[in-house]
Amino acid sequence: MKIFVILSRVPYPLEKGDKLRAFNQIKELSKKHQIVLLALNDSKLDAQAMDELKKYCVAISVVPFSKYTIFFNLLRALFSTKPLQVGYFYFSKAQRKVDELIKKHKPDHIYCQLIRTAEYVKKYPGIPKTLDYMDVFSKGIERRKTTDSFYMKPFLAMEYRRLIKYEHDIFAFFTNKTIISEQDKNLIPHPEKNKIVVIPNGVDTDYFKAIPFDKEYELLFNGNMNYPPNVESVEYLVNKIMPLVWGKLPGVRLLISGASPSKKVLALKSEKVEVSGWVDDIRYNFAISKVLVAPMQISIGLQNKLLEAMAMQLPCVTSSLANNAIGAKHNNQVMVADTPEQFAGAVIELLQNEAKAKQIAMNGYRFVVNNFNWKSTTAQLEKLFFKNKEAVS
Repeated sequence: MKIFVILSRVPYPLEKGDKLRAFNQIKELSKKHQIVLLALNDSKLDAQAMDELKKYCVAISVVPFSKYTIFFNLLRALFSTKPLQVGYFYFSKAQRKVDELIKKHKPDHIYCQLIRTAEYVKKYPGIPKTLDYMDVFSKGIERRKTTDSFYMKPFLAMEYRRLIKYEHDIFAFFTNKTIISEQDKNLIPHPEKNKIVVIPNGVDTDYFKAIPFDKEYELLFNGNMNYPPNVESVEYLVNKIMPLVWGKLPGVRLLISGASPSKKVLALKSEKVEVSGWVDDIRYNFAISKVLVAPMQISIGLQNKLLEAMAMQLPCVTSSLANNAIGAKHNNQVMVADTPEQFAGAVIELLQNEAKAKQIAMNGYRFVVNNFNWKSTTAQLEKLFFKNKEAVS
């Protein structure tokens, strides 16, 4: 089968969740199918990206767009009915390239990641198509309406209304719809959302595995540190949870790790809090830490940081919202908390009780190995593609 994959970002390096999902799905699908890739790109292309992607794709088109294009994309979207999330990524040059590639390669299936790319293939009803909603953008914007600055609220309210409508309307243009978790599925504003198929992320357990290192930090928070939900969560961790932890264990050190730390994140740095920024091999930061803490406050998406840490046999403490997406057992495979006091209590327990920490770590590891691997999750996606092909033939 020839599969045309359309992405809003070049899926390399793997510092963002959408890139991680796309890259590993492409990697698995390429074992049996031909992958034609089109990726939009609004930043400098990584020097290794093309070499990595050529291993799995028979054809690759990267369509760059400048700040000038972005400005006019957003301006045009502002005076339309489309969400800015969609307008930002839609421009005529990319549409022409999509049309050209469909004409040239005649794909058996089109796979769009995120609603950002859906607009490009609406006019192709004759080709089976799958939209990976992945996350529910409207829910994230709804949350930001209550937390962002007052001058942003009118724009966020507008974007929320547009996203709700677009997430509903775009549903009809695709043969299949997928999403990352059951709780995200339930947030899609469509009466037939039960037809959306949950395709969770996986973990490369050959890569993310326990590595023996001396522990330099007691606690770790890891993720894209310019992403608002991560910024909000790490501020909550440092300002609300850590004072309670330090009241009992004053020597505890926290490592905040991940690409592009924002000014708010950098401001959290202190004698007991280190901000590392991007690291070439994130496994090292997992390996030198004792416990991962992910007090996520927004209930969208699936936290790769949890899956990777559990695969590396690191005990994890997270919120109910984050754990709902993966379904680990509290006090067995993960520690779940929802208040600063609960988080602090769980962290202190794991740091003081080595046997309990080891038990949570090993149970978490087995849970991830059995339930979250790219081979099995992508096989579910492949099954959808083949179902459509059989229906057409």
